[in-house]
Amino acid sequence: MGRVSAPYGVRGWLKVAPSTMTVDALLGYPQWWLRRRGESAWQEAGQLAGRVHGNALVVQLAGLDDREAAMAFSGADVGVLRSALPAAGAGEVYLTDLVGLAVVNRANEALGRVREVQEFGAHPVLRIEGDDGATHLVPFVAAYVDAVDVAGGKIEVDWHKDY
Repeated sequence: MGRVSAPYGVRGWLKVAPSTMTVDALLGYPQWWLRRRGESAWQEAGQLAGRVHGNALVVQLAGLDDREAAMAFSGADVGVLRSALPAAGAGEVYLTDLVGLAVVNRANEALGRVREVQEFGAHPVLRIEGDDGATHLVPFVAAYVDAVDVAGGKIEVDWHKDY
């Protein structure tokens, strides 16, 4: 749901770039999970204080008392437990739920499976890898995505195999 960009100050605070719809959304979760760059394990950290700082957040997390401790988390991923998130509304989907879904085009040709959802600013992009080794980058926008069926495990797109 975000990434630690750097330590903030000398008392262990962190500057965080959120990946949420609104900048302050992460501040509503008292328990955060951090995964350091290059590691697979997540570490729980309680949020003690935080505020919006431009288009980022500055936060104080339990156990980070000085700049050195905060520095160890530069580049870390920030997450919250799935159970803490509200249910997706009608016509909404969490981008993480798209990973692993099969993708077919309007001709019912299999393009592959979503391996990653990448953020490039304007909109998310689905990175789809086919069994044939082909990779497709499909913008996750209504112009190209016809239907998403998370429960059925499928996304239908307006995209040709040779794109």
